[in-house]
Amino acid sequence: MGAPAVKVVVIGAGMGGMSAAIRLAHAGLKVQVVDRAPGPGGKMRTMATEAGPVDAGPTVMTLRPVFEELFNSTGARLSDYVTLHREEVLARHWWPDGGTLDLFADETASADAVGAFAGVQAEREFRAFCARARRLYQAFEGPMMLAGRPSQGALTAHVLTHPKLILDMAPHRTLAQTLGAQFTDPRLAQLFGRYATYVGGSPFRSPAILGLIWHAEAQGVWRVEGGMKRLAHGLEQLARAQGAAFTFGTGVARIETRAGRVAAVHLEDGARLPADIVVFNGDPAALGAGLLGEGLRDTLPRAATHPRSLSAYVWSYAAIPKGPELVHHNVFFCTDPHTEFDPIAKGHMPEDGTLYICAQDRGTGASPQGLERFEIIMNGPPQADGADPTDEEKQTCRTRTFETLARFGLTFDPTPGTDWLTTPRQFAKLFPASEGSLYGRSPHGLTASLKKPTARTKVAGLYLAGGGAHPGAGIPMATLSGRHAAEAILTDLAST
Repeated sequence: MGAPAVKVVVIGAGMGGMSAAIRLAHAGLKVQVVDRAPGPGGKMRTMATEAGPVDAGPTVMTLRPVFEELFNSTGARLSDYVTLHREEVLARHWWPDGGTLDLFADETASADAVGAFAGVQAEREFRAFCARARRLYQAFEGPMMLAGRPSQGALTAHVLTHPKLILDMAPHRTLAQTLGAQFTDPRLAQLFGRYATYVGGSPFRSPAILGLIWHAEAQGVWRVEGGMKRLAHGLEQLARAQGAAFTFGTGVARIETRAGRVAAVHLEDGARLPADIVVFNGDPAALGAGLLGEGLRDTLPRAATHPRSLSAYVWSYAAIPKGPELVHHNVFFCTDPHTEFDPIAKGHMPEDGTLYICAQDRGTGASPQGLERFEIIMNGPPQADGADPTDEEKQTCRTRTFETLARFGLTFDPTPGTDWLTTPRQFAKLFPASEGSLYGRSPHGLTASLKKPTARTKVAGLYLAGGGAHPGAGIPMATLSGRHAAEAILTDLAST
């Protein structure tokens, strides 16, 4: 008779947790996934509407090979579980001055569009920016994103062997400063500065290296047929096929430890799940807050989880639109980005925020009629006060959001009420210890990415996965975090 299977409890069925569960179950470990939510996805939420479920979380899927590798690692195919459509138009952008710009999956088409939008000089600047973003991405993909435990020393050595990277990194400048120097048209600097928000940062405080995010998107954007939640269900289905079990609708009360290592996970319904390994796929700040047990408060240094990244005001609803022609991803810019990010830095709602709209039923090959589903995201500050949002805050957000869109000629029938809004304070209650932050630790500062916790913790048997852990926020990075956690676990088991 062989040795009993190693028992793994994964806390949280987000992308990181399910990615780890799939790999560990496929390796023969006994995996149990628990989540307080009624189904998988973590921040990949939906809201019910007359037009069907509408996304209320992440909407942009990039880096398709990350997901293909996950499915392929088990002998499965992504296409057997999820239907994806490549979007030829990455996003459509509007400015208050009447300017409109489409960016495309084809770089040449994007460069031509930029030239038509802002002139020949802007086209040259865009091509130079693309080349810089590509160099940065290719230089740091291996030693940073794909590395389970990157080190400042190793990254420094890598840069010193490729000294031209120092100019591309612009280590002492912010993303906004470098873009202001690269683009003579401030609208283009504003557009590409928005990529700092993909990881919860302000372009005025995030390092210039975050310009590489553009290259990740330029490689392709995919629309998930049926909404992003279908991707979460696809991962759940794959995990079950590997033998993983799931328990939904019950939260975790604490992680039991004995002699410095994990021993069990106690659920809020009183159940005790014995565990040799625990993968925590929640906000790592929950450990420091004592939400998983008083004895785990000092598992991570505070700098691993603080300061916090941005939150958001998110509308998810169904309506009939009237106005400019929307594609799947749309951005309506404010006049001055300082009116968005300066109030956020002070803990307030933007006075005039840029609005992102996902038109869920639109995209390549899709021609919706009648009622459509929409998600609108306006950046906001994290909120640590534990209070409920006030009616005044919600109404103010409603006024600012839909009056802004009306100035662009875009209206909705009906205009959604505040029941369709999720505020930073509501996110704080949905995701314990997050303070409403949607991306974990703030990316502000050159070495911020190195301060995020990696998969291993100082508690034996306790590992981390999810957007709050390395390599960071966004569904591809969260999925990679699960890979890093699984690899660390299997390596550690093999050495004992």
